[in-house]
Amino acid sequence: MAMKRDDLRNPAGCERRRPLLFHRFRKNEDGTAAIEFAILAIPFFMLIFATIEACIAYAGEQLLENAVDTMGRKIRTGQITYNQGKSTDMDENAFRSAFCGEISIILKCDETRLNLDVREFTTFANVPKGIPRVGGAADGDLDTSKFDYDPGGAGSINVVRAYYHWDVTTDLMRPYITNVKGDEDSPQYYLMVATAAFQNENYP
Repeated sequence: MAMKRDDLRNPAGCERRRPLLFHRFRKNEDGTAAIEFAILAIPFFMLIFATIEACIAYAGEQLLENAVDTMGRKIRTGQITYNQGKSTDMDENAFRSAFCGEISIILKCDETRLNLDVREFTTFANVPKGIPRVGGAADGDLDTSKFDYDPGGAGSINVVRAYYHWDVTTDLMRPYITNVKGDEDSPQYYLMVATAAFQNENYP
């Protein structure tokens, strides 16, 4: 049977079919989860990595403080001495090696990262306060020009200070936890600090 010209312009059922197709397309949610995951994946994993790094940095800082307490206690009790002609005498390199043994489980021990300051003072009032920084800037690099290794003997007042350069690898965390920023050409990192001030026992 020949079709009329109007039927060719508007085939039977076409108007009914179009709404059905549009409705089916609108209801099709295949791939929605994949698209949503792709959008959220980057910030989600950045948050995860930032959390992990913050936890590791916190554990490293606690380890540094424990090492300072341990080595300070050995100086205080005479287990570590310096230039006293005893078997317990320990020079700077030996002290540093022993200190590194306390932190090596998490922290790398090289001269670019770990700085130690072990000195004797006449009174507790003379013990340095705060973090020595280049130029006195609040977020300047560490100033090690006055650092030394010269612990005193029995009854002396001493301080053990440890500074560790922790590189922040997660960009999301860097602006919030770095405390050494300087200018654009200077390194930006988190400076861990641990200090112990004490008076040695009157050991023999």
